[in-house]
Amino acid sequence: MGSCSGKMRGENRKIKGRGSHFNPPNRFESIERIPESDDGEPVCPATRLLSDASRTLIAYNQSPDVGFDASINAYRGCEHGCAYCYARPTHEYLGLSAGLDFETKIVVKRNAPALLRRELSHPRWKPKVLAMSGVTDPYQPIERKLKLTRGCLEVLLEFRNPVIVITKNNGVARDLDLLSELAKFQAAAVFLSITTLDAGLCSMLEPRTSRPEKKLEAISALSKAGIQTGVMVAPVIPGLTDQEIPAIIQAATEAGARFAGMIPLRLPLAVAPLFEAWLDTHLPGRKTKILNRIRSVRGGKLNDARFGSRMEGEGIFADQMNALFELACKKTGIKENNLALSTRHFQSSSQEQLALFDIK
Repeated sequence: MGSCSGKMRGENRKIKGRGSHFNPPNRFESIERIPESDDGEPVCPATRLLSDASRTLIAYNQSPDVGFDASINAYRGCEHGCAYCYARPTHEYLGLSAGLDFETKIVVKRNAPALLRRELSHPRWKPKVLAMSGVTDPYQPIERKLKLTRGCLEVLLEFRNPVIVITKNNGVARDLDLLSELAKFQAAAVFLSITTLDAGLCSMLEPRTSRPEKKLEAISALSKAGIQTGVMVAPVIPGLTDQEIPAIIQAATEAGARFAGMIPLRLPLAVAPLFEAWLDTHLPGRKTKILNRIRSVRGGKLNDARFGSRMEGEGIFADQMNALFELACKKTGIKENNLALSTRHFQSSSQEQLALFDIK
């Protein structure tokens, strides 16, 4: 599948509502398609939905520094368009680009709820906490129309299988009815990811996510509904958003968050040049300082993929960020991810059917 590109001349041009402004070459492709544009403007910013023919939904990982080993993703690619998104390179496996393609060509698993039901019904399934999602946001804008995430939550409630939702979108509050029912079985937790409390910076950095105040409103609504609710201060961008750590924790706690996590910025593969281009466009005067701070946290590079380091960073600035986070958590009384999710209420579909006839 060919890649749509804004040509290198469009790298520093802004596209309203998009976090990236061009398509870098795909590392797996030897040919790059560069469409012509008479005015030199980046092209192809409209969102397109592509069908995914996957036969399974639950994905597994063996990473020692990821807090879950099974996740579900109804979407590949993300319309939120966060300039820093670590998941962008996954689009290259589809023959697409990590740039504009990632946020404008969304691959949709329309049968996600059916696939999930089949996998949870399988005799070999052993109940475990599922993350929603491990890659792209389950509540990105298209979810309002397709409702695939909601469909998956309906299945999870049917089986009472625990789930932890991580999102940057207040759209999660739409599903309070399902999440609150799951919460009755210790089977639901939600983390709102907040990068900054600055609405202006948020609109540039993650253009189609919810604004900070809306994320805080979602935390409040979830918490009041009895759902285990937390905040992910992520990603923390050294030299740009690191000083906001205490304020984010404080605001989230006041809204009702009871758990917290923090992850420093990662810039794997094609994400690094995309983020550099974003800095050139939006914060050229601060680019050098920010990149140098990132390198100081990542062993002199813009990314460090080593297990044990990639989620925490290293060096004096990483230590300072961790100290800020720990102090903020201590002051507000917030806990670090001590969630109480349980699989003991899980019921298979056969158990549910027998219950209709009062058969045990």
